[in-house]
Amino acid sequence: MLGFAARVNPLLVVIAAALASGIAGGLEPGAVIAAFGKAFNENRYVSLTWLVLPAIGALERAGLQQRARELIVKIRGASVASILCIYLLVRQITVALGLPFGGQASMVRPLIAPMAEAAAEARVDGLTDAQRDAIRAHAAAADNVGAFFGEDIFVAIGSILLIKGFLAQNGITADPLQLSLWAIPTAVAAFAIHAGRIVFFARRLGRRR
Repeated sequence: MLGFAARVNPLLVVIAAALASGIAGGLEPGAVIAAFGKAFNENRYVSLTWLVLPAIGALERAGLQQRARELIVKIRGASVASILCIYLLVRQITVALGLPFGGQASMVRPLIAPMAEAAAEARVDGLTDAQRDAIRAHAAAADNVGAFFGEDIFVAIGSILLIKGFLAQNGITADPLQLSLWAIPTAVAAFAIHAGRIVFFARRLGRRR
């Protein structure tokens, strides 16, 4: 927790926590590293979403972000909060259903972040670079939170299989369907909390003139 709070590289934090736990449990450092690598190798699931990057790059070069901004300007009721909350909800639902929608490279950078910025420009005079960065960060966070807490509801997602595999290695039998059902209350709470954070951020942004 201290490592995450200090914003240390998450990979280093996880490795350090694994080493500390293993050594405290009486294992040799080499054995801890071997167990860590074995668990990762047996339970990792590789995504091929990186294949969309060339297509997204071509669309951005053709003016995709500018078209997204122009669309939002034409919608009077669009706001930073409405855009990000709607995307958060859609992202969470589609991930829960196992649908390949959203992502940092395919949605946030070319569409969601520019749309949110355009909505802020229509309501706030003279956005600063720090405000623009904050809007982009909240757009990225909406994608991360929606995906992270929504994916466990889909029974065939890699995270469910990872949890099941980890528990099985430790002699605990878990039904993937039960894991998915118990993920629903967490996903609902995550949406409510993060949507509240987005609304609070948008209101604070509107007061900075």
